[in-house]
Amino acid sequence: MFRYIFKKIGYLSLINKHMLQNTKPGKNNNKPISPDLEKNLEVIKGILHSSDLAVHEFNFGHDRRFKGALIFIDNLADKKEIHKNILQPLMYDALLLPMDMDFTQIDTIWKSLISMTDNVKVTLLGDLLDSLLAGAAILLIDGSKEALAIKAGKRDARSIEEPGTEAVVRGPREGFIENVNVNIALLRRKIKDTDLCVEKYVIGEKSKTDVYIVYLRSVANPKLIEEIRTRLNRIKIEAILESGYIEQFIEDSPYSVFPTVSNSEKPDKVAAKILEGRAAILVDGTPFVLVVPMVFIESFQSVEDYYARPFFASAIRIIRFLSYIISTLGPAIYVALTVFHQELIPTQLLISIAEGRERVPFPAILEAFLMLFAFDLLREAGVRLPKPVGQTVGIVGALVLGEASVQAGLISPIMVIVVSATAIASFAVPAQTDSGTILRYIYLALAGIAGGFGVIMGLLATLMHLASLRSFGTPYLWPVSPLNLSGIKDVFIRMPLWTMSKRPKAISRNSSDSCNQDPGLMPAPFKKGSNDSK
Repeated sequence: MFRYIFKKIGYLSLINKHMLQNTKPGKNNNKPISPDLEKNLEVIKGILHSSDLAVHEFNFGHDRRFKGALIFIDNLADKKEIHKNILQPLMYDALLLPMDMDFTQIDTIWKSLISMTDNVKVTLLGDLLDSLLAGAAILLIDGSKEALAIKAGKRDARSIEEPGTEAVVRGPREGFIENVNVNIALLRRKIKDTDLCVEKYVIGEKSKTDVYIVYLRSVANPKLIEEIRTRLNRIKIEAILESGYIEQFIEDSPYSVFPTVSNSEKPDKVAAKILEGRAAILVDGTPFVLVVPMVFIESFQSVEDYYARPFFASAIRIIRFLSYIISTLGPAIYVALTVFHQELIPTQLLISIAEGRERVPFPAILEAFLMLFAFDLLREAGVRLPKPVGQTVGIVGALVLGEASVQAGLISPIMVIVVSATAIASFAVPAQTDSGTILRYIYLALAGIAGGFGVIMGLLATLMHLASLRSFGTPYLWPVSPLNLSGIKDVFIRMPLWTMSKRPKAISRNSSDSCNQDPGLMPAPFKKGSNDSK
């Protein structure tokens, strides 16, 4: 009996949900455009109810016998372009055309009078409203069942400048901006190839955000591109306001602390990854471009590594690895040694640590948690506050709190050194800052519970988790696991460019065109008499 009642309740709820969806505003907007101009204007005004909706009615043609209307959003459209390229040709240039020309045909107006190139012919009211809200000017003609959406929108954008999150010493200074069309142009400047494909999607029922997939058809794996299309088409949401929305809907492991989708503000970095066989996802309104698939090792690589000579680049990369180890394991190792494994600490150092902790009333693990929490608090406050105030809060807060805490006997000096080194090291690998922050607290808790054994168990669990991750079918630990000798040249050290002649095997298309340069490009001194003419 209860099962029958539950089924009835579920059935009634589905009917109510269906009725609510069908009665939502905007669901009946896919009606055909009426040939009656006045009726169309009345319907559009009734739907929008907006004070910035501009409606300009006019007569044109010989004897002014044709009636038309131009509709646009006042704050989105460029009035100068509308007057110069739409209204002026219709009201004045039309007089130069034959008297028997039928201007009730949108195709006739489009081909004979409109000088703007980006135009779309629409026949449904819903498409008309979408184009209007996107910034287009809508041309309606009395007696025509079609309308012309003319891209006459204006869009203010900041200038191209160096991104603040990825500053480099050597390399291009340009970065992506919020205008997706400019971002695509920046990529096309880097890759001037006919195989560069750009696919457009519109995601968001209310925001209708333009999302683009950019890839090289001859290099990218077709299965990768098809998987991206499937995941993007699956997204059903009201608004996409930043590429982070897309990232959270398409990532492989949403419950993992490690990112499986990379992002960048630098066109040269994104172009280099596209040339390897990856695909870029550009979202209108944000300078952060997503790139898939992602592997763990690329978090420690910088685009500047490939502009410098290999010796310095390799040394800097090793420093990044050490920095990530220090940022995640530094406080945990300190707590494990001072609480559980004092015999591993040299005697003089152990005496110094004991003297520093003599007045501290808290256990080492609580002391470490308090210091790390204070550091994360200062960092968050410095980021959110205005720049001049944020820098002051970060510097003064760290100095005052640290010095006062040591003098009051609440924190030991050695703990201040450990947390300071951890804080500095955490900024060396920006791509793994989020995961490093979470792992730092997890390893610290394990060290306080079980000492070095707990830290080792945490490391093994992390390694097993990393080995199980995939990013759009690519193993996250590639080329270390599974081992690939060709890809290992660019992991812990950066071999010379002339030795890396093949694209990543796990990412790019498996074809005969797997080489990105000619072999045998090793520089050699010029031998006198070999090529000179006598």
